[in-house]
Amino acid sequence: MRPESPRARRERGPKGRAIDDTALAEVHELLGARPRRRDLLIEHLHLVQDRFGCLHARHLRALADEMRLSQAEVYEVASFYDHFDVVKEGEAAPAPVTIRVCESISCMIAGADRLVAELAAGVDAKQVRVVRAACVGRCAGAPAARVGDREVEHATVEGLLGDVRAGRTDVVVPKYIALGEYRAAGGYELYQSVRSGALTADAIIEKLQASGLRGLGGAGFPPGKKWQFVRSYAGPRLMSINGDEGEPGTFKDRWFLERDPHRTLEGALIAAHCVEAQRIYFYMRNEYPGVLEILRREIAALEAAGIVPQGFIELRRGAGAYICGEESAMIESIEGKRGIPRNRPPYIAEVGIFGRPTLNQNVETLWWIRDILQKGAEWFAKQGREGHPGPRSWSVSGRVKRPGVVQAPAGVTVRELIDDYCGGMLDGHEFTAYLPGGASGGILPASMDRIPLDFGGELAKLNSFVGSHAVVVFSNHDDVKAAVVNLLKFFRHESCGQCTPCREGTDKMVALLEAQGPLNEPALRDLEAVMRDASICGLGQAAPNPVNHLLTLFRKGSSR
Repeated sequence: MRPESPRARRERGPKGRAIDDTALAEVHELLGARPRRRDLLIEHLHLVQDRFGCLHARHLRALADEMRLSQAEVYEVASFYDHFDVVKEGEAAPAPVTIRVCESISCMIAGADRLVAELAAGVDAKQVRVVRAACVGRCAGAPAARVGDREVEHATVEGLLGDVRAGRTDVVVPKYIALGEYRAAGGYELYQSVRSGALTADAIIEKLQASGLRGLGGAGFPPGKKWQFVRSYAGPRLMSINGDEGEPGTFKDRWFLERDPHRTLEGALIAAHCVEAQRIYFYMRNEYPGVLEILRREIAALEAAGIVPQGFIELRRGAGAYICGEESAMIESIEGKRGIPRNRPPYIAEVGIFGRPTLNQNVETLWWIRDILQKGAEWFAKQGREGHPGPRSWSVSGRVKRPGVVQAPAGVTVRELIDDYCGGMLDGHEFTAYLPGGASGGILPASMDRIPLDFGGELAKLNSFVGSHAVVVFSNHDDVKAAVVNLLKFFRHESCGQCTPCREGTDKMVALLEAQGPLNEPALRDLEAVMRDASICGLGQAAPNPVNHLLTLFRKGSSR
């Protein structure tokens, strides 16, 4: 048989499904003059979905052709992220309006299951789609939901359906301190003094180390040491800001950015200057449409004011994947790929975005830099309790009278957070248990309410941690085992699937927890050990924490 000529192959088109000419023209027009770089694939997928309401197979094929990628490569990325709606041939497109109801732990105890059921029964499924969503970061306003791009707290059936009928589905941008107001109060003067050399990188790093500032995204690694590590590797260097706070119960970064975004941005510019980063990638979760709009506006304002060159801060939009809060998975996502954690070493300080040394910092961590440099390391350290330097921002939700973001000293106890900062427990509710650090930090009984909340210390001895500083408070109206099942279902859903111990372990753990009769403790313990020892990243390693505490600290499996 005579082999097919290269010319014939070109004329026949690419392997796989044929390209629809209309879809190709639509995608070409939509992308316009935007670069077709591989790392922009997720951004371009967002453009397509925003325009057409979903990702039709014909548009995925057209996008692959436009970006000179394989169809399989585009499909695997699109299908990895929760917020992309892939519609295959012969399938119907989703309803014009989507209501996402958060089903994470704070919303669960506030009645999310009932809300979903009543909504599903009260809408025309052809016009309105009701979807269960992982944590949307509005835990203080539980139950939380989103109608289109409109974020809703204390959601009710009547209110959500009223929004649908009135067409209220657009982004709501809260009032915040914009660039002009920020500069009028002295904003960016510190950054300019740093750029002028009045304050050297070495002096800044020394102040950060003296202050006791820890990374406030979860791991608690000191920023000063991290900056030194990044500087030790040959350039060119890059920087990323992790705004993907997907840990259930966590919403403090959203709180900062919805009020004073330039505090974080100025801190980021100082950090980038110190490590000589050529670009900053700001990775923000798609669950925060209001924050995304704020960042778009204010980054453009910084460029217009000449404070940063055009493109120096590049905003990247997540697409619904908790795993992208892990720094190496976030970098994979920034590069336009599935958010799958990397094996380490090498660490991202050496091999990060596009293989370059990369400094990664959390939103709140950067927010405190201006205060430390202006008020002094000693001032910052004294804001905490003895042995626990610095102030901290706590996301507090659950059965308290005044949930929200609380700024309190490092080393504060949950009892103090409840009584002194959150107005006490709700009427008729007795404090029984709490999450000290979001879903991953485990669950502790009320009898352990005097433990200082900070990295390491007594929490570490209990296989617990403060992590992202998310505190969820439970009462005698809540069942601890049900809460643990909710947390493990979250981990099962959010596992990237890369490693067997996490992918299969979370599924088997849920099955064991939901089985009839007494809990199979030997099987759960064996599974816990395998997940901790063999999972690639912190998701699989920390997922068993709530189960460990259920077996160890709540022998009956219930707080009632």
